[in-house]
Amino acid sequence: MSFGLNCNITKFRNVFFLSVVTLICLKASSGLSLPLSPGDRLEVSIPNEKYFTGVYEVNQDGNLEIPYLGLLAVGGLEPIEVQQKLSQALIEQQYFPPGKLKLSIEILRWAPITVTVKGEVFNPGRVLINENNQTEQNNTFTSESRQITGSNPLNRYLTDAIRATGGVLPSADLRHIRIIRAEQEIVADLSGEFSGEPVKDIPLVADDQIIVPDLGQFQAELVRPSQITPPGIKVFVSNLSVPATSNATSAIGNREEGITFPYGARFSHAVISANCAGGTKPTNADRKAILVRVNRISGETTVIERKVEDLLRESQNDQDNPFLMPRDGVACYDSEITNTRDVFRTIADFLSPLNPLLLLRNLFR
Repeated sequence: MSFGLNCNITKFRNVFFLSVVTLICLKASSGLSLPLSPGDRLEVSIPNEKYFTGVYEVNQDGNLEIPYLGLLAVGGLEPIEVQQKLSQALIEQQYFPPGKLKLSIEILRWAPITVTVKGEVFNPGRVLINENNQTEQNNTFTSESRQITGSNPLNRYLTDAIRATGGVLPSADLRHIRIIRAEQEIVADLSGEFSGEPVKDIPLVADDQIIVPDLGQFQAELVRPSQITPPGIKVFVSNLSVPATSNATSAIGNREEGITFPYGARFSHAVISANCAGGTKPTNADRKAILVRVNRISGETTVIERKVEDLLRESQNDQDNPFLMPRDGVACYDSEITNTRDVFRTIADFLSPLNPLLLLRNLFR
């Protein structure tokens, strides 16, 4: 009976000691509350000890391979939790007596991680975030060459994953973004990105799944550059109308991905940029422009046609003058007067008796 009591007392002392050490470490630690993922590299330091001190990397299963201890599951744990777990394992396996172990963990490198994003974003799918410089990834760590520790992994947060997909759509519900991590679910509110309120950016771990819900309505206030929307978009523009002599140059930026506009630009901005507005008012004021948009999911094409002067002078709302979206197309057409003039000019050129003579002259030049 006395032996069992002594064992219980010893276990209690061990647990009490670990709790005190953990509390002290939590107060003293200045590290980030970022969970570990496969590929993260850390250094374990124990004074005057050579078997467990060293540099370790989290393997693909989320484990650290510790000599004499085997695998230690650390995926999804914060550094201070790993420190506590490793200390407890070393004491329980009697490698160190309670009260004698001094152990610290420092992060040497935060690895790139892959997460999935779906819902109301421009390009849903699997994305890689926190990509490191190749030279940095190949660094080796020795006792003679100590690296800077505790660096901030600036690109391993929720906003980074959303930005990697092209940003949120104007219909996104920013107050109820879901992060699914194994059997755990976290709800994040990023509405402060647009209201100016504080935002709690959630650190991510490998294989997190992010779901951006649909609010069910268009929010014009989301159509501007931010941390979770694109700074600019590409729009295809065509203007082959007659009045300007340099309209063919409007296609120069269209060869691959279109012309760049700041996110938040409208139909009217593309019309002006494409040189569709202005000129001689009696002949050019009746020109038309169309906005072509293809639904990213269904493939359905929507065409919005406006008279250029009405678009520039009479627009009252988002329906009259829509925001531009990535890969929209804008085309301009001549006025009725210009079209009629060109028809008669073509007929006259065809019927002109001088035309055959001109053709022969050009042939024998």
